[in-house]
Amino acid sequence: MTTRPHRNRRCQLSVPGSSEKMMQKAAGLGVDYVFLDLEDAVAPSEKRPSRKRIVDALNGLDWGRTTRCVRVNDLSTEYAYEDIIEVVEGARENLDLIMLPKAMSASDVQFVDKLLSMMEKKLGLKKRIGVDVLIEEVEAMMLVDEIAASTPRLECLIFGMGDYSASQGISVRDIGGGGGYPGDIWHYQRQRLTIACRANKIDAVDGPYADFRAPEVFREECRRAMTLGMVGKWAIHPSQVEIAQQVFSPKPEDVARARAMKKAYDEALAQGLGAVQYEGKMIDIASVRIVNNTIQKADRLGL
Repeated sequence: MTTRPHRNRRCQLSVPGSSEKMMQKAAGLGVDYVFLDLEDAVAPSEKRPSRKRIVDALNGLDWGRTTRCVRVNDLSTEYAYEDIIEVVEGARENLDLIMLPKAMSASDVQFVDKLLSMMEKKLGLKKRIGVDVLIEEVEAMMLVDEIAASTPRLECLIFGMGDYSASQGISVRDIGGGGGYPGDIWHYQRQRLTIACRANKIDAVDGPYADFRAPEVFREECRRAMTLGMVGKWAIHPSQVEIAQQVFSPKPEDVARARAMKKAYDEALAQGLGAVQYEGKMIDIASVRIVNNTIQKADRLGL
């Protein structure tokens, strides 16, 4: 069985691969995860030149502990396979993940997996390059279980509500916004994708909210995604990074309570008890399974 790496994805920051200035700034932000974009943020005339800019940024900048990803163009374009080949050959060990947009089926992800496997052998890479996948079309949402189970190289599914809005015929003023719908217009899609991810032991991440001048709305969208079990959200502007990383980090008081609850339960088990009273409530193994998520997240973040 292949063990997937545990990566922090509280915030995935989008950075145009055509902008050396923006990539340099992103490297110093201390964000969990940055993806350098060759797709939507890059004009067709700049796509090929931007591959070298990205390779130079991956090799030449100090990224610290930030996970480094490149979003390639989708498989229906003329750019995708060369995006992967040039970036992987150029950056090698300085690349952590390839992000595949607009995946339509498990076979799309498997194609990227096989191409990366061949390249890793050819280049003698010592670490495996992961794959993150964007679910952006209604057809992909219908097949999300198959996509989530497609390959052990897959680490994360991301709900891309921008293209998804167009695919389903949803009219919204701002990408990621609710469009005046009474309630969370994205509840089903977030829930559906997260269940598929959890069942296959991979991460679920929420996509962008375009209006970076509305931080409280962005915070609420982060909270909604986090409540459903997603581990992070995209940022399309540096001002959104701190909000996302804060919302998707467990609060110190919650971490302390979770550890105290687990300690109380472990002590009860040592006495032959299957449940114990804690803060006036009865807790059992189901309670501990819930708080273990908080403990594991805190341990990974060093809290």
